[in-house]
Amino acid sequence: MRKGTVRRYKREANTGVPLLMSEMFAEFMLIKKGEGLSKRTIEEHYKNFDYLGRYLERDLTADEMTTPIFMDWITYMLEEKDYAPMTANIRIRTVRTFLRYAYEEKGWIDDPIHRRFKPIKAPIDVVEALTSDEMRRLIGATNDNTYTGFRTNVAIYVMLDTMMRVCELVDVKRQNVDFKAMHIRLEAADTKSRVGRFVPISNRTAKLLNEYMKETEDFDNEYVFLTYEGEPMSEATMRDNLRVAGQVARITDKRVSPHTLRHTGALFYILNGGDPFSLQKILGHSHMNMVRRYVQMTNMDVQNQHSAYSPLNYVFKK
Repeated sequence: MRKGTVRRYKREANTGVPLLMSEMFAEFMLIKKGEGLSKRTIEEHYKNFDYLGRYLERDLTADEMTTPIFMDWITYMLEEKDYAPMTANIRIRTVRTFLRYAYEEKGWIDDPIHRRFKPIKAPIDVVEALTSDEMRRLIGATNDNTYTGFRTNVAIYVMLDTMMRVCELVDVKRQNVDFKAMHIRLEAADTKSRVGRFVPISNRTAKLLNEYMKETEDFDNEYVFLTYEGEPMSEATMRDNLRVAGQVARITDKRVSPHTLRHTGALFYILNGGDPFSLQKILGHSHMNMVRRYVQMTNMDVQNQHSAYSPLNYVFKK
């Protein structure tokens, strides 16, 4: 019998109350918070554990935590809820981390559930970038005469220009915007990778952002993007603002979202002559293979690039 298992049975013998999954998760989260995970990652752990709890409709004892129960949850998400594999995998990964901790680190459970409870194979999520015409229509779809419209317009410029994530955008503080150096500092605590970085901004973006920040000075809030009441914006509100702008711009065959703008910015950066190594630094990715996903070109892009840079052009000095 494993050491952790002995400890679990001793507790049950002394208290008469079996160890519950919710109790295990509470201790697991104390450890995760101590590791300095980002606020967003911590929230994802809680949210996905809550999804699991709603599916189970009750708490489980350690003995009841078995592989079939968690495999059934995957089936439920894919077949009954019709979740996309990418959506299911987000939930699977965080719960799997908890299950690994419960088995390997604490010995609370006897079944190595995490060895079978793995993310399912899924096609790479290829986000279709917007065209330059669609971007102009999207920018033109915001009403600059309203606070919400102007804020959305500024956010579009910032997200396209810097290619930052929406979670990073809503956490940008006024003190981190440097108009002299022409960059925005993203604090380590606010980035997905937990590594701080500087993202450059162009003159056009800086002019709009400076105008917006002057307009919101009276709110006396350290954050840049604020609600009409002067409170920090949520990611959900920003996504909704973009979705509405996309509808007004009549972009119906593509998803208009912060991630789409990030992808579009990365593609435009490359097509405009930018190199993938500086792009990797701007995006905040530690591995180049992640950058490749943002610069997948459409067939027309590839055709245009080939027409300009065909090896035969070099042979015949075109």
